[in-house]
Amino acid sequence: MLRFVARRLLLTVPVLIGIVAVVFLLARAIPGDPCRALLGERATEEACVRFDQANGLDKPIPIQLGIYIGNLVRGNLGDSIRFSRPVSQLLVERLPMTIELASAAMVIAIVVGIPLGIISARRHNSMVDVGTMAFANVGVSMPVFWLGLMLAYLFALVLKDTPFALPPSGRLTAGVVPVPFYVMWGWTISEGTFRETGFEFLSNFAIFNSIITAQWEITGDAIKHLILPSLALSTIPTAIIARITRSSLLEVLGADYVRTARAKGAQEQRVVTRHALRNALLPVVTISGLQLGALLGGAVLTETVFGLAGVGRSLFEATTGRDYPIIQGFTVVIAVGYVLVNLLVDISYAYLDPRIRLQ
Repeated sequence: MLRFVARRLLLTVPVLIGIVAVVFLLARAIPGDPCRALLGERATEEACVRFDQANGLDKPIPIQLGIYIGNLVRGNLGDSIRFSRPVSQLLVERLPMTIELASAAMVIAIVVGIPLGIISARRHNSMVDVGTMAFANVGVSMPVFWLGLMLAYLFALVLKDTPFALPPSGRLTAGVVPVPFYVMWGWTISEGTFRETGFEFLSNFAIFNSIITAQWEITGDAIKHLILPSLALSTIPTAIIARITRSSLLEVLGADYVRTARAKGAQEQRVVTRHALRNALLPVVTISGLQLGALLGGAVLTETVFGLAGVGRSLFEATTGRDYPIIQGFTVVIAVGYVLVNLLVDISYAYLDPRIRLQ
């Protein structure tokens, strides 16, 4: 297993280098330039020349790419042109929001989608099956931005005077400032160190930080703010997982070993859960990993509708503002996230299918 993991990690190196090169070139292929995007359309040529020299944009593209890859190997993602801050600091601030949102959406998708697929497969061609698949088709077709607005309208306006009211935007209520765990515990951390960056990254997970420090009011507030965006974001993954679970389970339920188990008098629930479901989960795990990787890439519409400063919204703003370092740095981190998720999916195959462990 360790050899398999090491081989997969080694094979990802050229993939990541290719992604960096493609993103680097595509960012510069976008019409416009960072100077006029930041200084305005009336910026003079002299001002733009000084701007390009200050940001290293006056050098040939191959030299810029070589410099960027060299800095990337040393862990330097560069500085944002727009904010004049290291891209790594912006990632520390905004990536936790996206991870929380994506994780919550995937939990909802798995908890709801897999049971719906199982019920639909067991009641094949019944009204339950038709209704479940109709729900799945609606979920795939429904625009996320429209659903987000409708959820915000329903729970923030229509139900505002009821116990079901939920906040329509933001990550925390205005004025609520969580205390980082390392500050509450009195830990002394040197500034500018990797340890400080790691602790700050962990403390930006609002739910995690508030739980380990027993800031229960902040925990409840963070969960309330996460419910609507995670519901809106989970509709498409839920529908896809439900459909994949149904089709995979229907195929497995027709296998010889399932018929043999039924012939031996095994209860239907045991046949489904112990014999059929485990083999049917392989494509479900695959599609779940792909969906999680896509969600980690940032949900631009969801984050914009609910006013969340996450990776997706930051990438959109960086693209419109021609902020090349943010586009490149955030994309590299997303690519690494995809690689890790796919690696976990491959490892889970060995657990679900003993034949893979014997290969």
